[in-house]
Amino acid sequence: VQLQASGGGLVQAGGSLRLSCAASGSVLRINVMAWYRQAPGKTRELVARVTNGGNSNYAGSVKGRFTISRDNGKNAVYLQMNSLKPEDTAVYFCYASAGPPYWGQGTLVTVSS
Repeated sequence: VQLQASGGGLVQAGGSLRLSCAASGSVLRINVMAWYRQAPGKTRELVARVTNGGNSNYAGSVKGRFTISRDNGKNAVYLQMNSLKPEDTAVYFCYASAGPPYWGQGTLVTVSS
């Protein structure tokens, strides 16, 4: 499975961004897709995850502001991020579970105050 993430960038606090991640390869094996993030000097943390049945979970810090969605027909997962805060600044990684875990290359989100 290969994952290609896109959509990061620089945004002011209170703004919005939408991340996209397209999967290719052995996509039929994918169960869970998720977004993780890693801020400078911090460990990678789960932001949101969604199963192939559409069940989703969020980190408490983003609940109510971020929305994860999935298009199984396009083998893609999205993260709509609203009301962004400077503490959301991080490299965001797309993740897919297809037996073993797979990671995308990361896309940088920078939120200025």
